[in-house]
Amino acid sequence: MGILVTRPEESGQALTAMLNQEGIAAIHLPLCKITKGAQLDQFPKKLQQLNPFDKVICVSQYAVYYAQQVLQNTGFTWRSDLAYMAVGRKTAMLLSEATQQPVSYPFLHESSEGLLNLPLLKNCQDYQILILRGQSGRELLSEQLAKRGAKIEQLACYHRDWQKLDNGELTIFSRAGIDTIIVTSGEILWYLLDFIPKSEHNWLLNCKLLVVSKRIAQLAMQSGWQEDKIILTEKADNLSLLKTILSFYPHLRDKY
Repeated sequence: MGILVTRPEESGQALTAMLNQEGIAAIHLPLCKITKGAQLDQFPKKLQQLNPFDKVICVSQYAVYYAQQVLQNTGFTWRSDLAYMAVGRKTAMLLSEATQQPVSYPFLHESSEGLLNLPLLKNCQDYQILILRGQSGRELLSEQLAKRGAKIEQLACYHRDWQKLDNGELTIFSRAGIDTIIVTSGEILWYLLDFIPKSEHNWLLNCKLLVVSKRIAQLAMQSGWQEDKIILTEKADNLSLLKTILSFYPHLRDKY
Protein backbone atom coordinates (compact mmCIF):
# COMPACT_ATOMS: atom_id res chain seq x y z
CA MET A 1 0.00 0.00 0.00
CA GLY A 2 1.39 3.38 -1.03
CA ILE A 3 -0.21 6.69 -0.06
CA LEU A 4 -0.15 10.01 -1.90
CA VAL A 5 -0.55 12.95 0.50
CA THR A 6 -1.86 16.02 -1.35
CA ARG A 7 -2.43 18.17 1.75
CA PRO A 8 -0.41 21.37 1.22
CA GLU A 9 2.63 22.75 2.98
CA GLU A 10 3.58 21.99 6.59
CA SER A 11 0.47 19.97 7.42
CA GLY A 12 1.08 17.67 4.45
CA GLN A 13 4.75 17.30 5.32
CA ALA A 14 3.87 16.44 8.91
CA LEU A 15 1.31 13.80 7.88
CA THR A 16 3.77 12.20 5.45
CA ALA A 17 6.41 12.03 8.20
CA MET A 18 3.88 10.46 10.61
CA LEU A 19 3.02 7.76 8.06
CA ASN A 20 6.63 7.04 7.21
CA GLN A 21 7.45 6.73 10.91
CA GLU A 22 4.84 3.97 11.12
CA GLY A 23 6.52 2.15 8.25
CA ILE A 24 3.83 3.12 5.73
CA ALA A 25 5.09 4.25 2.32
CA ALA A 26 3.85 7.79 1.72
CA ILE A 27 4.82 10.50 -0.77
CA HIS A 28 4.02 14.18 -0.29
CA LEU A 29 2.75 15.95 -3.41
CA PRO A 30 1.48 19.43 -2.47
CA LEU A 31 -0.71 20.40 -5.37
CA CYS A 32 -1.07 23.98 -4.21
CA LYS A 33 0.87 26.62 -2.32
CA ILE A 34 -0.90 28.90 0.15
CA THR A 35 -0.15 32.60 -0.27
CA LYS A 36 -1.45 35.92 1.06
CA GLY A 37 -4.97 36.81 -0.04
CA ALA A 38 -5.83 39.89 -2.08
CA GLN A 39 -8.09 41.36 0.64
CA LEU A 40 -5.98 40.55 3.68
CA ASP A 41 -4.78 44.13 4.28
CA GLN A 42 -8.42 45.20 4.77
CA PHE A 43 -8.84 42.94 7.79
CA PRO A 44 -7.82 45.34 10.61
CA LYS A 45 -10.28 47.98 9.36
CA LYS A 46 -13.09 45.45 8.87
CA LEU A 47 -12.52 44.08 12.37
CA GLN A 48 -12.81 47.54 13.92
CA GLN A 49 -16.04 48.27 12.02
CA LEU A 50 -17.92 45.41 13.68
CA ASN A 51 -20.38 46.15 16.48
CA PRO A 52 -20.05 44.53 19.91
CA PHE A 53 -21.39 40.93 19.92
CA ASP A 54 -21.04 40.60 16.14
CA LYS A 55 -19.41 37.41 14.90
CA VAL A 56 -16.16 36.42 13.21
CA ILE A 57 -15.95 33.02 11.47
CA CYS A 58 -12.66 31.44 10.39
CA VAL A 59 -13.05 28.65 7.87
CA SER A 60 -9.51 27.23 8.13
CA GLN A 61 -6.19 27.39 9.92
CA TYR A 62 -4.76 29.44 7.05
CA ALA A 63 -7.39 32.13 7.64
CA VAL A 64 -6.31 32.38 11.29
CA TYR A 65 -2.61 32.41 10.41
CA TYR A 66 -2.82 35.22 7.85
CA ALA A 67 -5.31 37.28 9.87
CA GLN A 68 -3.06 37.08 12.93
CA GLN A 69 -0.05 38.01 10.83
CA VAL A 70 -1.60 41.19 9.45
CA LEU A 71 -2.80 42.28 12.90
CA GLN A 72 0.69 41.87 14.31
CA ASN A 73 2.22 43.77 11.39
CA THR A 74 -0.18 46.71 11.77
CA GLY A 75 -0.28 46.95 15.56
CA PHE A 76 -3.94 45.93 15.90
CA THR A 77 -5.29 43.19 18.18
CA TRP A 78 -8.28 40.85 18.19
CA ARG A 79 -11.28 42.35 19.96
CA SER A 80 -12.67 40.83 23.14
CA ASP A 81 -16.28 41.94 22.56
CA LEU A 82 -16.98 39.72 19.53
CA ALA A 83 -18.16 36.12 19.17
CA TYR A 84 -15.57 33.92 17.45
CA MET A 85 -16.39 30.73 15.56
CA ALA A 86 -14.50 28.16 13.47
CA VAL A 87 -15.38 25.29 11.14
CA GLY A 88 -13.12 22.71 12.82
CA ARG A 89 -11.36 21.86 16.09
CA LYS A 90 -7.81 22.70 15.03
CA THR A 91 -8.89 26.01 13.54
CA ALA A 92 -10.82 26.77 16.74
CA MET A 93 -7.75 26.02 18.86
CA LEU A 94 -5.55 28.32 16.79
CA LEU A 95 -8.17 31.07 16.81
CA SER A 96 -8.65 30.80 20.56
CA GLU A 97 -4.90 31.02 21.07
CA ALA A 98 -4.69 34.09 18.83
CA THR A 99 -7.70 35.92 20.28
CA GLN A 100 -7.45 34.70 23.89
CA GLN A 101 -11.22 34.26 23.65
CA PRO A 102 -13.52 31.21 23.61
CA VAL A 103 -14.26 29.89 20.12
CA SER A 104 -17.34 27.88 19.16
CA TYR A 105 -17.10 25.09 16.60
CA PRO A 106 -19.19 22.04 15.55
CA PHE A 107 -17.30 19.26 17.34
CA LEU A 108 -19.63 16.49 16.08
CA HIS A 109 -19.54 17.47 12.39
CA GLU A 110 -16.58 19.69 11.51
CA SER A 111 -17.93 21.33 8.37
CA SER A 112 -19.77 24.42 7.18
CA GLU A 113 -22.99 22.43 7.46
CA GLY A 114 -22.16 21.53 11.06
CA LEU A 115 -21.36 25.15 11.89
CA LEU A 116 -24.73 26.30 10.54
CA ASN A 117 -26.45 23.95 13.00
CA LEU A 118 -24.90 25.58 16.07
CA PRO A 119 -27.41 27.45 18.28
CA LEU A 120 -25.28 30.60 18.11
CA LEU A 121 -26.09 30.91 14.40
CA LYS A 122 -29.76 29.90 14.54
CA ASN A 123 -30.88 33.46 15.24
CA CYS A 124 -28.42 35.90 13.72
CA GLN A 125 -30.79 38.46 12.26
CA ASP A 126 -29.25 41.96 12.10
CA TYR A 127 -25.84 40.73 13.29
CA GLN A 128 -22.81 41.50 11.19
CA ILE A 129 -20.76 38.40 10.43
CA LEU A 130 -17.23 38.63 9.06
CA ILE A 131 -16.13 35.40 7.33
CA LEU A 132 -12.37 34.92 7.00
CA ARG A 133 -11.73 32.45 4.20
CA GLY A 134 -9.70 31.62 1.12
CA GLN A 135 -10.15 33.18 -2.28
CA SER A 136 -12.88 31.38 -4.26
CA GLY A 137 -14.08 29.39 -1.25
CA ARG A 138 -17.52 27.83 -0.76
CA GLU A 139 -20.50 30.19 -0.63
CA LEU A 140 -22.67 28.01 1.62
CA LEU A 141 -22.01 29.92 4.87
CA SER A 142 -22.59 33.36 3.40
CA GLU A 143 -25.70 32.31 1.50
CA GLN A 144 -27.38 30.54 4.41
CA LEU A 145 -26.50 33.17 7.01
CA ALA A 146 -27.75 35.94 4.73
CA LYS A 147 -31.07 34.07 4.45
CA ARG A 148 -31.24 34.15 8.26
CA GLY A 149 -31.00 37.94 8.21
CA ALA A 150 -27.30 38.43 8.97
CA LYS A 151 -25.22 41.11 7.27
CA ILE A 152 -22.36 39.20 5.70
CA GLU A 153 -18.89 40.34 4.76
CA GLN A 154 -16.34 37.91 3.35
CA LEU A 155 -12.61 38.53 3.35
CA ALA A 156 -10.14 36.55 1.24
CA CYS A 157 -7.23 36.10 3.67
CA TYR A 158 -5.32 33.57 1.58
CA HIS A 159 -5.07 32.20 -1.92
CA ARG A 160 -4.37 28.72 -3.28
CA ASP A 161 -1.69 28.91 -5.94
CA TRP A 162 -1.97 25.68 -7.94
CA GLN A 163 1.36 24.14 -8.90
CA LYS A 164 2.14 23.18 -12.48
CA LEU A 165 3.33 19.57 -12.66
CA ASP A 166 4.45 17.81 -15.80
CA ASN A 167 2.79 14.63 -17.01
CA GLY A 168 5.79 12.50 -16.11
CA GLU A 169 5.68 13.70 -12.51
CA LEU A 170 1.99 12.87 -12.24
CA THR A 171 2.01 9.49 -13.99
CA ILE A 172 4.95 8.08 -12.05
CA PHE A 173 2.72 7.48 -9.03
CA SER A 174 0.69 4.82 -10.82
CA ARG A 175 3.93 2.92 -11.32
CA ALA A 176 5.23 3.46 -7.80
CA GLY A 177 2.62 1.40 -5.96
CA ILE A 178 0.40 4.33 -4.99
CA ASP A 179 -3.10 3.00 -4.41
CA THR A 180 -4.49 5.48 -1.87
CA ILE A 181 -4.80 9.28 -2.22
CA ILE A 182 -5.60 11.69 0.61
CA VAL A 183 -7.90 14.46 -0.63
CA THR A 184 -8.74 17.28 1.79
CA SER A 185 -10.69 19.63 -0.50
CA GLY A 186 -12.94 19.56 -3.52
CA GLU A 187 -10.44 21.72 -5.39
CA ILE A 188 -7.72 19.08 -4.97
CA LEU A 189 -10.11 16.45 -6.34
CA TRP A 190 -10.80 18.57 -9.45
CA TYR A 191 -7.07 19.16 -9.89
CA LEU A 192 -6.36 15.43 -9.93
CA LEU A 193 -9.07 14.84 -12.51
CA ASP A 194 -8.00 17.75 -14.72
CA PHE A 195 -4.23 17.38 -14.66
CA ILE A 196 -3.62 13.63 -14.50
CA PRO A 197 -3.60 12.43 -18.12
CA LYS A 198 -6.70 10.62 -19.32
CA SER A 199 -4.52 7.58 -20.03
CA GLU A 200 -3.95 7.28 -16.26
CA HIS A 201 -7.58 7.75 -15.17
CA ASN A 202 -8.17 4.02 -14.94
CA TRP A 203 -5.46 3.91 -12.25
CA LEU A 204 -6.77 7.10 -10.61
CA LEU A 205 -10.37 5.88 -10.31
CA ASN A 206 -9.17 2.57 -8.88
CA CYS A 207 -7.25 4.29 -6.10
CA LYS A 208 -8.85 4.51 -2.68
CA LEU A 209 -9.70 8.09 -1.75
CA LEU A 210 -9.36 9.17 1.86
CA VAL A 211 -11.61 12.24 2.20
CA VAL A 212 -12.48 14.57 5.07
CA SER A 213 -16.13 15.40 4.37
CA LYS A 214 -19.33 13.91 2.98
CA ARG A 215 -19.36 16.68 0.39
CA ILE A 216 -16.01 15.58 -1.07
CA ALA A 217 -17.15 11.95 -0.96
CA GLN A 218 -20.24 12.88 -2.97
CA LEU A 219 -18.14 14.82 -5.49
CA ALA A 220 -15.86 11.79 -5.88
CA MET A 221 -18.79 9.47 -6.60
CA GLN A 222 -20.15 11.94 -9.14
CA SER A 223 -16.70 11.96 -10.78
CA GLY A 224 -16.53 8.19 -11.23
CA TRP A 225 -15.21 6.63 -8.02
CA GLN A 226 -17.13 3.65 -6.66
CA GLU A 227 -18.52 4.12 -3.17
CA ASP A 228 -16.41 1.28 -1.76
CA LYS A 229 -13.26 3.13 -2.88
CA ILE A 230 -14.08 6.20 -0.77
CA ILE A 231 -13.13 6.33 2.90
CA LEU A 232 -14.45 9.15 5.09
CA THR A 233 -12.40 10.18 8.12
CA GLU A 234 -14.04 11.18 11.39
CA LYS A 235 -12.34 14.60 11.38
CA ALA A 236 -10.00 16.55 9.09
CA ASP A 237 -6.90 16.81 11.30
CA ASN A 238 -3.72 14.81 10.70
CA LEU A 239 -4.22 12.53 13.71
CA SER A 240 -7.68 11.49 12.48
CA LEU A 241 -6.27 10.81 9.02
CA LEU A 242 -3.47 8.73 10.54
CA LYS A 243 -5.88 6.73 12.71
CA THR A 244 -8.04 5.94 9.68
CA ILE A 245 -5.05 4.76 7.66
CA LEU A 246 -3.71 2.66 10.56
CA SER A 247 -7.10 0.93 10.75
CA PHE A 248 -6.15 -0.75 7.44
CA TYR A 249 -3.34 -2.52 9.31
CA PRO A 250 -4.56 -5.02 11.97
CA HIS A 251 -1.31 -4.87 13.97
CA LEU A 252 -1.41 -1.05 14.15
CA ARG A 253 -5.12 -0.18 14.37
CA ASP A 254 -5.23 0.10 18.20
CA LYS A 255 -2.10 2.20 18.51
CA TYR A 256 -3.84 5.59 18.77
